[in-house]
Amino acid sequence: MPTRWMDNDVYGHVNNVVYYSYFDTAVNQFLIERGVLDIHQGDVVGFVVDSGCAYFSSISFPDTVHAGIRVAKLGNSSVRYDIALFRNDDPQPCAAGHFVHVYVERASNRSVTIPGAVRQVLETLSGTEA
Repeated sequence: MPTRWMDNDVYGHVNNVVYYSYFDTAVNQFLIERGVLDIHQGDVVGFVVDSGCAYFSSISFPDTVHAGIRVAKLGNSSVRYDIALFRNDDPQPCAAGHFVHVYVERASNRSVTIPGAVRQVLETLSGTEA
């Protein structure tokens, strides 16, 4: 993901709130690319209900951000992702965080069981594939 000029704050680095956008973009892009998330028409979607981030080093425009994703916990209606962000070609992460999606029916906003196709994709990131 490219950084943007507007992402930098007055301290000369990407502002901390932008890191959460990177997390959200990385996970949702992964799900869209695998055909299990339709952000416009899907009956079931994931809502973020918890998130956190630890910062180790700065990212600044015009850096490129790379994300590593894993599923740390796969429940009945929720999934916790662990995400590491890497700056350019740096081997060490500059930030590590998590967020939790709860799957809900779009029409009612009530939680539902993670759909089978979604679960299969998530299992590829959790090491619990059947």
